[in-house]
Amino acid sequence: MGMKIIVTNKKARFNYEVIDSVEAGISLTGSEVKSIRQGDVSINEAFVLIRKQEAFIINMNIKRYEHSTNNPTKLDPSRTRKLLLHKTEINRLLKRVQEEKLSLVPGKLYWTNNRVKLEVILGKGKKLHDKRQTIKERDSQREINKRYKR
Repeated sequence: MGMKIIVTNKKARFNYEVIDSVEAGISLTGSEVKSIRQGDVSINEAFVLIRKQEAFIINMNIKRYEHSTNNPTKLDPSRTRKLLLHKTEINRLLKRVQEEKLSLVPGKLYWTNNRVKLEVILGKGKKLHDKRQTIKERDSQREINKRYKR
C-alpha cells in the first residue's frame, strides 16, 4: 500500500528552503484519527518544537469528530501533540536547528500503512527576494508549459 496525502502545507515550501525532511508518527486519539480520515485537519499555522528530548507539533488543528461517543468537548482541536521520533533523530534535528539556525515546519500529513505520518521539514527561512525569485520561476515555468501545450 502506498502513501495517500491528507493535507499539504504549501506555504512551508514557499517560505522555507528545504534542507532535509524526516517522517514522524503522531500521538493521536481515536476520534482525531476519524476526523483526519474525513479530511478535517489543517497544518498551515502549525510548527514543530523540541522540548526535553521530545518533539511536539503545536497549532495543528484537527476539527472535533461529531459522531464521537465520548465527550468531544474535552479535546482542544489545536492541542499540542507529541511526535513519535527516535531519540537519535530528535538529537540530530535539535543540533542542526541550533547550529545552523534552521526551523522545523510540517510539510505534509499522509497515510502510510494505515498510520498517520507527518513530514517534518528542516528548513532555512527565505528572504523576501528569494520568495520573489520563487514566484518568477513558477510563473516562467507556467508560461513554458502553456506554450508547449498548443
